[in-house]
Amino acid sequence: MQRRRPLPKEERQRLIARVVANGRIGTQLELLDALARQGCRVTQATVSRDIRELGIGKTRDSLGQERYALPAEPPRGDARESLGAVVAQYGRRATAAQNLVVLRCEVGTAPAVAGALDRLEDRRVLGTLAGDDTCLVVAAGPREARALARQLTKYI
Repeated sequence: MQRRRPLPKEERQRLIARVVANGRIGTQLELLDALARQGCRVTQATVSRDIRELGIGKTRDSLGQERYALPAEPPRGDARESLGAVVAQYGRRATAAQNLVVLRCEVGTAPAVAGALDRLEDRRVLGTLAGDDTCLVVAAGPREARALARQLTKYI
C-alpha cells in the first residue's frame, strides 16, 4: 500500500475552496470526507484552521440547510492587492480578444475573481461576467484589454 504525501497548504486550501464552492458541505466531517474522496487526508484541526484562514462561513441554502460558503468578498483592504491575491491563488491564464479578456480560473472560483475585478473600480473595466471556471472581463477597448491581460498574467 502506497502512502500519499500530504498536499502543500496552498494546494490543500485551493482544493477546500473548490469542494466548498461545488458541494453541499455543511459540517467539517462532511468536508473531511469530501477531501478524502479527492485523495487528501487531513486532520479536523487542519481543516478548521483552513476554514478560518480562507474566510469560509456558514449560510443557509434554498432548503434552509446550513452550508459552508466562500466569502462573498475578500477582507477589506487595497482592492489591487486583493485582486492580486485572488488571481494569484485561483487564476490560470488571461487572454485578450478584441475588447475582452478571458480569464481561466480554478473550478468554482470565477465569481470570486470577477468580484475582485469589480471592486477594483478600474476605468478600463466596463464589467465582468463569471461562470464556473471562466471570468469574462469587458474592457473599454482592445488596448485596455491587452493591458488588463498583461496585468492579470503578472499576478498568475
